[in-house]
Parts: sequence; C-alpha cells; structure tokens
Amino acid sequence: MEIWNRFVTALDWPVIIGTGIRLVIILVVLWVISWLVHKALDRFQARLAEKGTEKGKAGTEQAKRAETLTHLLRQLVRIAVLAVAALVVLKEIGVEIAPILAGAGILGLAVGFGAQNLVRDVISGFFLILENQVRVGDVAIINGTGGLVEAIAFRTITLRDLAGTVHIFPNGTITTLANMTRDWSAYVFEIGIAYGEDSDRAVAVIQRVGEELAADEHFGPLIQEPLEVFGVDKLADSAVVIKGRVKTWPIHQWEVGRELLRRVKKAFDAEGIEIPFPQRAVHVRQEAGAFERAMAEQAGHGPATD
Repeated sequence: MEIWNRFVTALDWPVIIGTGIRLVIILVVLWVISWLVHKALDRFQARLAEKGTEKGKAGTEQAKRAETLTHLLRQLVRIAVLAVAALVVLKEIGVEIAPILAGAGILGLAVGFGAQNLVRDVISGFFLILENQVRVGDVAIINGTGGLVEAIAFRTITLRDLAGTVHIFPNGTITTLANMTRDWSAYVFEIGIAYGEDSDRAVAVIQRVGEELAADEHFGPLIQEPLEVFGVDKLADSAVVIKGRVKTWPIHQWEVGRELLRRVKKAFDAEGIEIPFPQRAVHVRQEAGAFERAMAEQAGHGPATD
C-alpha cells in the first residue's frame, strides 16, 4: 500500500489531467468531423439519385449507383479518421510519431512489392467503381458465375446466387463481367408451335398477349417498350420456333417473362394452337420364336423347342 501511495504521489497530475482533456477534445472533434462527413454523404447520395431522376433515368438505377459510391466513400472516411485519431493519441501520450510515419512508408513500399495481388485488386476495384461497370443491387455474371451483387469494395465484389450461395471475387481476378441490369433489361423468349399451325396466326396471338400485358396495371409499368416478335427463328425437329423480346426496367425481366409465357400458353389453348413436345418412335425387332419360348418357360413347361 505504501508503494502504491508513493507511486500516486509521484505522478504529475496536472500534466495527466491536461493530456486527458486534450485527448477527449481531439476525439470529440474527430467524431464531429466523421458525423458531418457522413451527413454530407447522405445528402450527396440523395442528390445524386434526384439528379438522375431529373434526367429521365430510372430512380432505382441512380439509387444503386449512389449507394455504391457513398458506401466506399464512408469506408475511406472511416479509415482516415481512425488513422488520424491513432496518430494524435500517440503524440499526446508522448510517443514520437515521426519514426512511425517513416516506418509506415517503408512498410508500404515493401507491401507494394510483396503484395502485388492486393495492389492489383485495389487498382482494379477503383476503375471498376470509377467506370460504373456494376453497382450494388445489379444482377451480374462474373467469370461465368451469376448472382445479385450484394457488396462492392476496393478489393472484392460479392455475389449471391439464386440458391443463396455467396461468391466472393477479388477484383484483380475478374476477367469477364456481364451486367444484366444496366439501364434496361430484356426477356428473350422462344416459343415453339407445331408444323401444322399457321405461324402468322401464332405471331398475332403473341403480339396481342404482349399488348394486354403492357396494359396491365401491375406489369405495364415494368415494361419499357412494346413487345417485339422477331418471327420464325428455327425449324426445329418437332417445332417451328418463334423468337421475340420484351424490354423491361432493370431486374424485372424474369417477372415479366414468366407472366408473358403463362398468358401465351393460355391464349394458345384458347385458340387451339398446339405447342408440340418432342416425340420419338421406338421400333422393337423380336427374334422369330423368342416370344413363344419365353412364354413357355414362364409357364413352367421347360425350355421350348422349335
């Protein structure tokens, strides 16, 4: 107890209290700066979405782009604030930060040479975001794997496929990227009819169904342009294939396409237009007398003789 009392008495309490007050003030100032920057980013996100809507672009498209940009900017601000706070705190408690800064520079140079893949990922991610190639909320196919973009960072991009599996790709490893929901989407359909049906009549029915779908109060707002029927695209083995396309707002092509096919099926049934299915004729060649021998053996009469 006596040692503890001597230790407490030996402390320079005015210096400790002054340092503590300065640290609290510095941390509060950094917190206020971080809060103000986040508020400014929220306003920037809302303004960016509003500006895109004024230009006639889809609100969801601009919202996805704004969310992606502000998320990354928030990450940068958070890292910068934490780094500054750590350096200021170290300086206040008497640690010389000049050697730390010099060592960080040398360490950064060493990391630059040793972690080339990491640097490649960051640079690739920077250009991926700068060029607006893909946004959070898009449906994309990356290196042959498709899914919903859940997160984009400077180093990685995260997809979740239809089965719920999460795929994480380092940005530097992305060799092919296909964005299926950029500005507009389309559902391409191929509908087969029997060879005995009138293809012009079938096309007219499909066009009529497309017009009814565009007039629907739920599906109409999801469609950008009237349905396009390209015409007969294939003379397949068992069907005449009619090909067409319906353009929709991003990520709604599958919803509209499923409803279109449902209505076409019902319309074809009502009009008596046959949708064929593959058929195959099987010819069985029976060896002379084999059937009779098999029946005799089954009846228990022993092997049959010719």
